[in-house]
Parts: sequence; C-alpha cells; structure tokens
Amino acid sequence: MSSTTAQCPISEHEPVLARIIRDYFCSPNRQCQVLAGIAVLEQSGHNDRLYYLKSGSMAAYYQETDSSHPVLVFQVEAGMFFGVHSFFAGTFKASTTVIAQTDCELAWIDISTKAVNEDTYGSLSAQFMPVMVSELSKRQQRASLKAVANAQSQQKLFRAEQMTTLGQLAAGIAHELNNAVGVIDSKAQRLQDTLSSWLATYQPDAQPFFDVGLSQGQGVSSSEARARGKTFEKQHGLSSNKARLLARALPQDADINVWLADLDNALHFWEQGRELHDLQIAAQHAVSIVRSVKQLGGADHQRNEHVDINDTLQKSLSLLQGAIRGVTVTQTFGDLPLLVGSSTEFVQIWVNLIKNATEALADTPSPNIDIYTFTSKGWLIVTIANNGPVIEESVRRKIFQPNFTTRKGGLSFGLGLGLSIVQRLVNEYNGSIAVKSDADITTFRVRLPLGE
Repeated sequence: MSSTTAQCPISEHEPVLARIIRDYFCSPNRQCQVLAGIAVLEQSGHNDRLYYLKSGSMAAYYQETDSSHPVLVFQVEAGMFFGVHSFFAGTFKASTTVIAQTDCELAWIDISTKAVNEDTYGSLSAQFMPVMVSELSKRQQRASLKAVANAQSQQKLFRAEQMTTLGQLAAGIAHELNNAVGVIDSKAQRLQDTLSSWLATYQPDAQPFFDVGLSQGQGVSSSEARARGKTFEKQHGLSSNKARLLARALPQDADINVWLADLDNALHFWEQGRELHDLQIAAQHAVSIVRSVKQLGGADHQRNEHVDINDTLQKSLSLLQGAIRGVTVTQTFGDLPLLVGSSTEFVQIWVNLIKNATEALADTPSPNIDIYTFTSKGWLIVTIANNGPVIEESVRRKIFQPNFTTRKGGLSFGLGLGLSIVQRLVNEYNGSIAVKSDADITTFRVRLPLGE
C-alpha cells in the first residue's frame, strides 16, 4: 500500500455522509493505494480501522475452519465502508478476509481518531451512527436479494430434478406402450387390406362406399351434418337417424341417388370404412403421443409432409367425437397454404387443445367451441375458443408448465403434460401459443410461420 495526497472538496449544507467523508476521510495521512489481489483484512486478524473505499472494487470472504473453500460474503464497491463490525463493536478482530479485486484507493480512521466538532455533532459513534445504519441496511438488502436468488436457483434445480425423474418415468412407460401401439397400428392396416380384398372379390358394389369411409371418414362437422340431415329428411323422406348418417357420409360432390339405391347397405359399408379410418388415425396419434412423452425435452420426428392444417383439425374432431358430444362446434376455415411438417404432430396439438376446451365446458350450459383458421402477415393462425369459465391469471401463468395441472382426480394424465407438449411442438415449428381468458370466452391462439 502506498500513500497519496488526494484532497476532498468542502461544501455548505452538505448531507451527513458528505460531511463525514470530508471531516474524516480526506486526510492524506490516512489514504493509500491498494493493488489488485492484495488482502487488506485477514479473517480473525487484528483490525482497529474503519475503511472507506474511494475507488475500485473489493470482495469479502468467509471461511469455515474445517473448509478449504472460502465463501463470498459481500462485494465492496466505491463509496462503501468495511471493517464496520470490528471497529464499532470493539472486537478489533476482522470477521472476513477482504481482497482488492481491482486497483483501489482507500481512506480510513482508527481508534486514535478524535471526533470532529464534537460539541456540534456529538461523539464519533454518534456521528457515524446514521451512516453505519444506512450501510448495514444496504448490506441486509443485498443479502436478501442474494437469498431470493439462491431460493430461485434451488427451485430451478428441484424442477430440473423433477423433470429428470419424469423423463425417466415417461421413457419407461413409452417403452412398454410402444409395442402395444405398434401392434394396433399394424393390425389395423392388415384388417383394412383384408376387408378391401374381400369386398373386391365378393361385394364389389359395396366397395366404393367402404372406400369413402376409409379415405375421408366423417367429412363434415357435427353442425353441418345436422343441417344437411334435415334437408335430406325433407327431400327424400328419410328417418332422422338415417338422414343425419347420410349427411355425415355423403361427399359434397357425390351423386346422392347412388347412395339412395341401397341406403342401408351403403351406410353399413361406409361405417366400416370410417371405423377403420378413425382407428388408423388414433393409432398414428398414439404413436406420436408415445414418442412425444418419451422425448419430453426434444424431437427427432420426420417432418417432411405437406400438411393441410384444416384437414388435421377435421381429423382431431373425428377422434374426439365422444368428447365433443353435446358441444356445439363451429368451424370457420380459411384458405390455407400447406405447411411442411408432421400431420400426426398437428393432430396431437389440436386434440390436446380441443380436449382441454371440452373439459373446461363440463359444467357450462350451452357449451360452444369455435375454431377459426386464417393467415395474416406471414403467419398461419389457428384459434380455439370456448365459452367456459375464466382461467385466472395465476393459472394462466403456469398453464404450459410440464408439471402443472388443475385436474386432481383420475389418471387423465394429471401430470399436466398435455399443454406442455403442445407448447413444445409449436415452438419446434418456430411458432407461438398464447391464451386469453375473461368471463365470456377463453381463447388459445396458435401462430405458425408460413413457408418452409
């Protein structure tokens, strides 16, 4: 440490700290330069000085007697004091080791320093009391912030451990399910081939109806089927059930007379084809779910299909026919370009969002789900809205977290994975998902970038 002759300015009506510094820390005999790496105080070493750091930066470390690693206790920046406890408590023993991190300029007082203007300002301890209280308050504030940061870090570590455990559990479950789902998928394909071959040989007239059901499934929404069914009922004298079933089966550009020639037979074979169609979609969806759960943190899917988003929404509604029974579903589909990706992944996204909406509507009179698709400024946008109860702000902040769920009973993947997987898949397509909710409507909005 080398001495210096720096002077302090004098001003009138100065605050307490400025006066303290002027009166006690401007003497050239009590100032020095300290090079980076030099220890000014040693833990448990003698100290009868109160230091004021004029420039530079220092760090205070505490070391347990049985530990070889000192712990950073606090930082000392320009304008701060150190040696406070040992000086004012009268122990004259440093509680920490203080080391210069940069070249520093120090000033100090010691036990021989006399009070300046004692008649006016009181004893030395009385004059320093406001300054020291302020200094200790700042340290307490910094310690509190550090404690909060430590608690947040521990929470992140805890959550990381949770996710590791969840990932291991999911991988085990996915491994067990993989074979079963693979059998369902392959057997569905084999059953389709067998039925197609049998029909071609023994009932070739029925095969076109079977093929429509197999290739298209239910081609219209429930609301459209009801409207078309009423028209068919009036025009062709059909019963309500048959008219509605025909409305679901008949392609928009098909000749209705071909179907009416032997309606019972046509509807029977169309239903067989539709059941196989839905079985195949469900099997593909199950494969995608198993893969997504197994890979919670990433993906290696083959995303090289040209996907019609409107079609994937229709497939999702077809899979959820049982869940949306009693719910009025309105579909307003725009003219959308194809996206490059995995159709099963998009089906998985919509199934989770629509299923989430139906569960929210469990106690809602006249439940409605409105689905809109459109493009805007380089984005393909899908909104799925429902008229269920409001989602509170505290829940909205956590709704996409992997381990968050409001469902406490039953299995129903109460692990809170559904919306987490949705968000991960959307993010992997460089898109975004957001939720807004008020007393009238709750809307999930998915944005996907146009083009490849």
